[in-house]
Amino acid sequence: MTTLAQPVVELLAAVLPAAEAAGVFGACRVEDGMLRCEVANSAEPAEYRVFQDEYQGSPRVWVALVTEDRWLSGSIEGDLVHTGDKIEDLIDEEFVDLDGEGGPFPMEHFRSEEMLFTFRSPLPFAVEDAASAKSVDMTGKALLAFELAFRPLGDMDETEEDG
Repeated sequence: MTTLAQPVVELLAAVLPAAEAAGVFGACRVEDGMLRCEVANSAEPAEYRVFQDEYQGSPRVWVALVTEDRWLSGSIEGDLVHTGDKIEDLIDEEFVDLDGEGGPFPMEHFRSEEMLFTFRSPLPFAVEDAASAKSVDMTGKALLAFELAFRPLGDMDETEEDG
């Protein structure tokens, strides 16, 4: 486990109120060294996370969607295959619509050692700069862009009717 840098601790504390104020997530909290926001209305439990981990040998801040449910992950993948969309492009479109600068973000999709189906992207700033106003703004917008991009996919929102 990577030792959490103090600027990342400050980043998580700064992004939490923005995530709560967005009104699109379930419960949000800082826990276990990460910001955790439950997916609202998902067919199966899932959460968005902001955390520190390694990327190409250096510590970085990540935004992710994680779920234990293979079916939910598969329903997202199925929609992406059916539409031909790339999740990176969908997230970037939402990020740009939120006036975000600094994307697009590379995407990793895998099943983690913790047995979580994970979609995650590293953010393009050094952990030493994580507490800066620019990094906090980027992280909040990236988290919201993830939510906006993933919400219509698969069974992420049970309130959406299939057409």
